[in-house]
Amino acid sequence: MVTSEENQLVPKEIENAAEEPRVLCIIQDTTNSKTVNERLTVNLPASTSLSKLHEDVAHKAGYVISTFDLTWGNISDMTPLDQSSEMTLSESGFEAGKRNFLQLTDKDGEQPQMASDESGTADNSGLDDGSQERFIGPLPRESTGGCSSDYSSPSYSYSSILNKSETGYVGLVNQAMTCYLNSLLQTLFMTPEFRNALYNWEFEESEEDPVTSIPYQLQRLFVLLQTSKKRAIETTDVTRSFGWDSSEAWQQHDVQELCRVMFDALEQKWKQTEQADLINQLYQGKLKDYVRCLECGNESWRNDTYLDIPLVIRPFGASQAFGSVEEALQAFVQPETLDGPNQYFCERCKKKCDARKGLRFLHFPYLLTLQLKRFDFDYTTMHRIKLNDRMTFPDELDMSPFIDVEDEKSPQTESCTDSGAENEGSCHSDQMSNDFSTDDCVDEGICLDSTGSAERVLKPKNALTFELFSVMVHSGSAAGGHYYACIKSFTDGQWYSFNDQHVSKITQEDIRKTHGGSTGSRGYYSSAFASSTNAYMLIYRLKDPARNAKYLDLEDFPEHIKCLVHKEKESEEHEKRQREIERNTCKIKLFCMHPGKMMTMMENKLEVHKDKTLREATEMAYKLMEREGVVPLDCCRLVKYDEFHEYLELSFEGEEDTPMGLLLGGVKTSYMFDLLLETRRPEQVFQPYKPGEVMVKVHVVDLKTDTIIPPISVRAFLNQTITEFNKLIAQATGLSADTMRVVLERCYNDLRLLCVPNKTLKAEGFFRSNKVFVESSDSPDQQVTFTDSHLWKLLDRHGNTIRLMVLLPEQSPGTLNNRTACQKAGGDLDASFEGSKANRKPVEAILEESTEKLKSLSFQQQQQGSNNSDGQKSSDTSDFEHIESPTRELDSSSSVSAAADNRELEDRIQAAVVVVGSGAGASLDPDSQFACEERSDSEVHNDRSTSSVDSDILSSSHSSDTLCNADSGPIQLANGLDSHSITSSRRSKAHEGKKETWDTAEEDSGTDSEYDDNGKSKTSSTPYMYFRVSEPCAQGESSGDAQKCILVHVDKRITLAAFKQNMEPYVGVGSTQFKVFRVYANNQEFESVRLNETLSSFSDDNKITIRLGRALKKGEYRVKVYQLLVNEAEPCKFLVDTVFAKGMTVRQSKEELLPQLKEQCKLDLSIDRFRLRKKTWKNPGTVFLDYHVYEEDINISSNWEVFLEVLDEPEKMKSMSQLAVLTRRWSPAHMKLEAFREVVLESSGVEELKEKLCEISGIPLENLEFAKGRGTFPCDISVLEIHQDLDWNPKVSTLNVWPLYICDDGAVVFYRDSTEELMDLSEDERNVLMKKESSRLLKTGHRVSYSPRKEKALKIYLDGGPAKDSGQD
Repeated sequence: MVTSEENQLVPKEIENAAEEPRVLCIIQDTTNSKTVNERLTVNLPASTSLSKLHEDVAHKAGYVISTFDLTWGNISDMTPLDQSSEMTLSESGFEAGKRNFLQLTDKDGEQPQMASDESGTADNSGLDDGSQERFIGPLPRESTGGCSSDYSSPSYSYSSILNKSETGYVGLVNQAMTCYLNSLLQTLFMTPEFRNALYNWEFEESEEDPVTSIPYQLQRLFVLLQTSKKRAIETTDVTRSFGWDSSEAWQQHDVQELCRVMFDALEQKWKQTEQADLINQLYQGKLKDYVRCLECGNESWRNDTYLDIPLVIRPFGASQAFGSVEEALQAFVQPETLDGPNQYFCERCKKKCDARKGLRFLHFPYLLTLQLKRFDFDYTTMHRIKLNDRMTFPDELDMSPFIDVEDEKSPQTESCTDSGAENEGSCHSDQMSNDFSTDDCVDEGICLDSTGSAERVLKPKNALTFELFSVMVHSGSAAGGHYYACIKSFTDGQWYSFNDQHVSKITQEDIRKTHGGSTGSRGYYSSAFASSTNAYMLIYRLKDPARNAKYLDLEDFPEHIKCLVHKEKESEEHEKRQREIERNTCKIKLFCMHPGKMMTMMENKLEVHKDKTLREATEMAYKLMEREGVVPLDCCRLVKYDEFHEYLELSFEGEEDTPMGLLLGGVKTSYMFDLLLETRRPEQVFQPYKPGEVMVKVHVVDLKTDTIIPPISVRAFLNQTITEFNKLIAQATGLSADTMRVVLERCYNDLRLLCVPNKTLKAEGFFRSNKVFVESSDSPDQQVTFTDSHLWKLLDRHGNTIRLMVLLPEQSPGTLNNRTACQKAGGDLDASFEGSKANRKPVEAILEESTEKLKSLSFQQQQQGSNNSDGQKSSDTSDFEHIESPTRELDSSSSVSAAADNRELEDRIQAAVVVVGSGAGASLDPDSQFACEERSDSEVHNDRSTSSVDSDILSSSHSSDTLCNADSGPIQLANGLDSHSITSSRRSKAHEGKKETWDTAEEDSGTDSEYDDNGKSKTSSTPYMYFRVSEPCAQGESSGDAQKCILVHVDKRITLAAFKQNMEPYVGVGSTQFKVFRVYANNQEFESVRLNETLSSFSDDNKITIRLGRALKKGEYRVKVYQLLVNEAEPCKFLVDTVFAKGMTVRQSKEELLPQLKEQCKLDLSIDRFRLRKKTWKNPGTVFLDYHVYEEDINISSNWEVFLEVLDEPEKMKSMSQLAVLTRRWSPAHMKLEAFREVVLESSGVEELKEKLCEISGIPLENLEFAKGRGTFPCDISVLEIHQDLDWNPKVSTLNVWPLYICDDGAVVFYRDSTEELMDLSEDERNVLMKKESSRLLKTGHRVSYSPRKEKALKIYLDGGPAKDSGQD
């Protein structure tokens, strides 16, 4: 029993601690970031000394005493409490009856040392030494209060395996689910004869690879188990020699199966060695399998060998289990009578006679293995079960009653056969009922040749006493559990529990607890209520002083084992030194600004010993960040750095010879700060960084050129005034402080002019890291209100401008032939066409030239939308003039020049497009040019307002759709406008007061009332019109077409409609003739269709793909049409992409589909001979009638999917009250499913369904039975299962109730004739049919049969690994 905490903590001199005031101490462990949020609580008598307090805290925290300090947690005095003081808690200032807060801190800058696991604290098991000695079951998980898990081994920390257990034995680490392996290995190790024989075998490295040598790896493991100082060692080298990979560690196996397979593998490895017959000498016995005629006494028999004896727990069909191993052994050899239909044909009598069949033991092995067959099969539930019934077993087992006492073969014996060693593994008999197996020589993971063994001399009866020394225990159920071993040492006779890495002493009482069962009677159901922890395998050793061996001592080891011990000891010492170095190494993130790599911030991890000085650490960081040849070492230094705020916290002036352990606050698993390797030019001097300073990034703004230069860093104090701060900036930038305007960007788009001279930086909202913009000029702009000034507009544009990479469509003539030109005025088109005949250039050259000229134009933001009425174009001018984008007032000459250039470029683009487009002839549907399926990003952003976080993770609801993948290589970025990434977003001012209704069909269609049918804005002004195109960027080597990528700098508050209008001259067609696709992670593309939505969800360097094709208009939806083929192997076939509109009837959509189906799919259909119906995944649903209206009768959404079903006869569905059901006849006599036939019901009555089925099948009504299909269409099921697996003839009167729930069209119903007998199949016919059905169902993707768990056979590979099978799962 675990000693109570109060009993542990009360001093001995206190007789009655309950009457004494107690002190509650709450301790916060600040030595580790993982424990800083945890609290330790101790409740002590007030007379407890401080030294005792430290001992109790060390015990509770798992630390070594005197390696940590305790300080007060709620006062500023950080003086540690005296660890050696005998002052009481009350004398030291602790208050009884109140909470006293303490902090556990590092001692001398070093983290506390973890205590040895001998104290029972470091493994976090929650048990003291006494309890661990007594506990033999699966150890409890951390913080479970003693609860054990049946399915996994206990958790442990790496530190818990560093020190040997006080028992002197070493545990084995559970790789994941290898507890069965650990139990067997510990049993073999504790078997003196096996261990000594393994030590005597010598490995020849020249003959075999040590990695794949199973005996050598077992030898190494046993040496470590005997000599290691660790608490537990790994078994990965052993499993690697088995040919297992890491996945095998997650497979649970039976320990008896492992024993057989491992023994077979060892026999193969030990061939032609002294140990060749070791397994047989130690574990093999012999028995006789006989049949004796009861009339003439003739006996036929054969000899079999066995390695273990399987004992039945509960006989087949019995209600009670055997009570002891002796009972089970008696039943094992108890003969059975063969009479009646089971009579035996006697060769002597020449007829069938009653006979007696049974087993007799001829020889018992030196090491007797008994397997208690606790795993059985319940034929009622058709599941495996575990029998937890009680079965006792003695410490000493007398096997003399079970030995065959007959001297020689009886004179009546007519025939005998000696099978030698052909029966490897367990012996079999009819006594095992359902466990009987016909394949006695089955391969258990190793291919073995039959080998004979010599007869052994039988021991006299009084020498057949065996002593128990190993009990392998299973805790759990038939589905899984945990193994551990209880083993008796032959050295001192003490029992130990080997539970993975934990080894503890146990008593004889603990062994008796593994008998299983409960305290009640042994009834049929007693097993269900019994303990699930019970013995599974028992190993006895023959008591024979002449053969009983002792464990070899170190001095008695063979020379090759002594060399192996020395080698392993050196390896362990090296590992220990490495751990010591690791424990004293500081690991911290290191950053460096690389001047040779476009000023990018580089990151690495610096690992430095705590005793290394700052100078040595700087040199290490210098080499780690590859600064050699870039900057001299004396121009580098390490400083404290805050990555999140990009803040330089502290510089270490004069600390070059200080150890890093002191500078960093000790060795910790994580630090609250980072390090930065700061560099300078040779002529510069490092600036000291002191605590309390703030860092300011200063951007200088030039209003004349509208540019903002990269920032410079300035450090200031929060208590400085704005006047002092301005002087500091003037000194750093060289600007005049008198005319300086300083603007602080406190957060995104929050610009604050610092104009109060005496106000402090702290009052203005400065923090650790800040960003300001400064401008100093004598321009009149300083006299304007800040929010109306040119400076504010420039900064506002700077904060809202993003850089997008836009991939334009192919500029090949073949593609342009299929384009639809922008609709222009007729006269202008003619003039442009005539003027272009004389001097016609290729469209690519004209577009390229127009791009170059457009790049030279200065597009600025307008001051007032209403002030630009003179520069705006009328609605009947070109589309290009709509995007003319000077949004800041220009002087008249520049405006005229820009307008003239724009008109000239527009005319040339019009002419080029019209000329090329005029010869196109009948253009194809633009949508058909693209093979990939398109999706609207309205689905991605549905039901959300514009977010500042650009999510690249798509909703799982899109998983069934095919995504477009644009394979693009790395894009080389040009130096464009200096804009920062989005941290939050604002809606356009034009929509701030508008209520968002994302669920409406109008919004889903991508348009609203502010845009006409051509996508043009009905309003005459756009508040945010900054749009600039940079140099074209490369699209990577993977792009082999003529596509071109351009960099677009655009105000993210612009709407999608305005963005498309701006893109018209670069695409070459009107905005309604191309589609915009946003490219997400993994090159997934989704169409953007909401014209009124802004680009606020985009951020810098987002990708956009432009594709040619008609964009959706108001109220339109893109629809995918699939053909429904109910009697085909693949019933769902994609046909075309089309567009349905709100208010359109189903018949109108069918009329529009007809030419598409004929042209693209070669389907020549009549409008009355096909129907459209709902598609849900692969299931056909509601039949849409011709008069149904989309959005009124039928809900429709973006990227909708619909089934098209070709009819063999005119449509029967005329009303929504009708119900269309797909029926299929099952013929048991022919083991065949007929084709689907549709039945249209006028109501949901079962009787009407039966009558309809009778009409089409001819089955009498009283003989007709039906059942609803399961799963997705076509509800495939094996013909071997359908007759009994479906719920035939449910007792209901209507179809819309349980268990049918047929409420919509498309349900699948199977029916049959109840009088038709099931075909009688032979075994061969059944096997052929099973293979045929398996192949058919696998092709359709449907299951063959349900299997809750696929078990993997246990195999040991002698060649080092399994053969690769591409078809293997």
